[in-house]
Amino acid sequence: MDATRDIRFNELKKSFYPDNLLSKTKGDKVIWALVILLTLVSLLAVYSATGSLAYKNYKGNTEIYLFKQIAFIVIGIMVIYFAHLINYTFYSRAAKILLLISLPLLFYTLFFGVRMNEGSRWIRLPFINMTMQTSDLAKLALFMYLARLLSKKQDVIKDFKKGFLPVIIPVIVTCILIAPANLSTAMLLGASCLVLLFIGRARTKHILMTIGIALIPILFLIMAAVIRHKSGSREVVEAKTTTGIFGRADTWIGRMESFIYGNKETDNDNTYQVNQAKIAIAKGGLIGVGPGNSTTRDYLPQAYNDFIFAIIIEEYGLIGGALIVFIYLVFLYRCIRIFKRCPFAFGAFLALGLSFTLAIQAVANMAVTVNLFPVTGVTLPLVSMGGTSFIFTCLAIGIILSVARNVEQSEGQKEMLNVQ
Repeated sequence: MDATRDIRFNELKKSFYPDNLLSKTKGDKVIWALVILLTLVSLLAVYSATGSLAYKNYKGNTEIYLFKQIAFIVIGIMVIYFAHLINYTFYSRAAKILLLISLPLLFYTLFFGVRMNEGSRWIRLPFINMTMQTSDLAKLALFMYLARLLSKKQDVIKDFKKGFLPVIIPVIVTCILIAPANLSTAMLLGASCLVLLFIGRARTKHILMTIGIALIPILFLIMAAVIRHKSGSREVVEAKTTTGIFGRADTWIGRMESFIYGNKETDNDNTYQVNQAKIAIAKGGLIGVGPGNSTTRDYLPQAYNDFIFAIIIEEYGLIGGALIVFIYLVFLYRCIRIFKRCPFAFGAFLALGLSFTLAIQAVANMAVTVNLFPVTGVTLPLVSMGGTSFIFTCLAIGIILSVARNVEQSEGQKEMLNVQ
């Protein structure tokens, strides 16, 4: 009996104190598998969506974007691996510092950032000549800080002044700084934070009050879209549009107008994108036209980025699209499972908050593609063409796996004590 117990103890010890690189890869194995699966889908979809673009821009070299995507995937997997090795309590200590860095960066981006597609969302990184969306850093920092606050204020979270107000203020400030250049990201971030606050036992009436206040500017946008459409003054309004930080107001109104009235009443870039996405979905049918056989990619702007889900459905059909949806649902389920198993509040809130923002972003991207949501600029996590956004997504997944790894170690240590 003692010999059997010693063998079991040594097996557990070897399992949780490994010697080689592969065995050091811990965390939720299903999440690891989902990450690998999504990156493989990304390679196929990005290569197909960028073939014509690469041929045009690089004189016949159709593989250039494929090689770039492979490089981003390799870097992203390394980021996930090293982030998951760090004890997640480190992120609690780093949360406040990262938030204090990201908020001034957001402010700087509004006035001095790199302008693309009528929005100032990026800053140019020195030496490597790449652009970075500062909102990606701000989102990560905010969820770390929010998880830290929620874990510390569970005793007073029901109180508006002592609990709710200190937690909601960082959310409001971050969303306000993101909104002028990227309203959709600010809205999705705010929604993810409110879901986390609801799970963190904040009072429902406080959350509903926040939602009500946030809906006021949205209602104004809807009213402006309706008024402009009925007055037929689109050209006049566009001529008077400013180019400052609030210059995207006309873009928001235009997208809302296109979403409400559709292609029968309006004719602009937003409806063109949605219409091309619908054509791709119609061509795909149930089983798709096959890998690399998309034709809509030549006409659909951002086919490799914001509308890559349309290319997936065209080539792999509704079955392929349903599989992608299923993968994100399984990912969210596994993260909820980590939340339930985590013995400490910070790790639980951190894993759940990061998983919710990735899942909501994925849903928003796919909803835009099928015209269930106004056109936004959000990417499909781990599938859209790589960039710093891809790297930050990998960092978020690495942090989730860090929580999962520590949960496994905690459970393993308890089992070792029971065996002893």
